[in-house]
Amino acid sequence: MKLAAIDIGSNAARLLISEASPNSVGKMDFTKVNLVRVPLRLGFDVFSEGAISEKRADHLLSTIKAYKLLLEVYEVKYLKACATSAMRDAANAAQILRDVREHTGIDIKVISGEEEASFLFESHVAENLEKGRAYMYIDVGGGSTEVTLFNNNTVVYKQSFNIGTIRLLQQQVTEAQWQYMKDCIKQQIRGLRQIIAIGSGGNINKIFSLSKRKEGKPLTLDILKDYYKEFASFTVEERIHLYNLREDRADVIVPALQIYVNIMRWADSEEIYVPKIGLADGLIQSLYADITRQVIV
Repeated sequence: MKLAAIDIGSNAARLLISEASPNSVGKMDFTKVNLVRVPLRLGFDVFSEGAISEKRADHLLSTIKAYKLLLEVYEVKYLKACATSAMRDAANAAQILRDVREHTGIDIKVISGEEEASFLFESHVAENLEKGRAYMYIDVGGGSTEVTLFNNNTVVYKQSFNIGTIRLLQQQVTEAQWQYMKDCIKQQIRGLRQIIAIGSGGNINKIFSLSKRKEGKPLTLDILKDYYKEFASFTVEERIHLYNLREDRADVIVPALQIYVNIMRWADSEEIYVPKIGLADGLIQSLYADITRQVIV
């Protein structure tokens, strides 16, 4: 069974196509068939002007049209499509999504920050974690950061903060917002020890790749601090050439590191695992659960 998810973020739009099949013990495995990413950068319009420009709206429509062709070629039967922070804040989001639906037949739902955190949990990132330990899942996007705290394999806290890489680049994050995030995290970790961070998002994946760490091995807080200082010492143009980064990665990677470092410091977390999962993976899991419920009913 082929399933697909479309994630319209503040920095990029992603299409993930996965094959769902049972493994030897009867559980479902989700194998990535294709992942396509287009840097639409909707947040650059929304967080400064309050709306998505006509040019970016046209790019979004063209992207969804291309995605639809891929869905047809791969013979995907089931799809879940969502948009996050930029669409939540865009004054013209409803009209743009109506145009997309009229031209492609694809209905994109704008989800709240709390729903975004819940879909991230659908990726079952905590299933194989050691019981009796506390883990903090951190997903950094262009417009928001989702934080989920697990203790004894149970979600005890989840919250979305309007602190993201594009908002930071545009100086749209206040000291009060940083302080609020810090206070929330400090309050939630009281009584917990040795919190291990789990990171998702394109930026932390790129850092993990650059670090040459073996799959399954964590990055340390000191490593992230070092990368932050190193990258911040160069211009965007220099980062592109020195680290072979795309422009839409080279500019946001520094504010992303700033967010991860701050949260890990406030959570007293010394290590972060990077399992290469994200919102699209959670959407796939949620979609399969929806299909299963319909079959049972």
